[in-house]
Amino acid sequence: MADSYALALQKSLVAALKADAGVTALVGARVYDQPPQTATRPYIRIGGIEPRPLRTDGKSAASLTFAIEAHSRPLTSGRVEATRCAEAIVAALNEAALTVAGFDTVQVHWQTQTVAQDSDGESYTAIAAFTALLDG
Repeated sequence: MADSYALALQKSLVAALKADAGVTALVGARVYDQPPQTATRPYIRIGGIEPRPLRTDGKSAASLTFAIEAHSRPLTSGRVEATRCAEAIVAALNEAALTVAGFDTVQVHWQTQTVAQDSDGESYTAIAAFTALLDG
């Protein structure tokens, strides 16, 4: 059985982020669907992926909204590190020609990003939001 839009996109996002030099310079290979409890920060986590079906010329397509999270907790400048991670994510994915198994990637667009201090008072989370259009 072929992967759904969301699962196929998730796999593609992990591969694209792990292959990007700007991202790996900041987080190494620490790009996760679900990070382990002992994950070293900074790391990137694939956030929510919301597919919405589209019908085009008798074919199926989907518009997907998704988020990529960067988690940081350095001794100093946590907001700066989280922001740099978010900027690297945007540079890697905005307008990217992603290879999504079983689908044609029509477009990937960056929508917004935010950086906020976590409730523990020590960590920061950056969230970059995107939309993608997949055909197939």
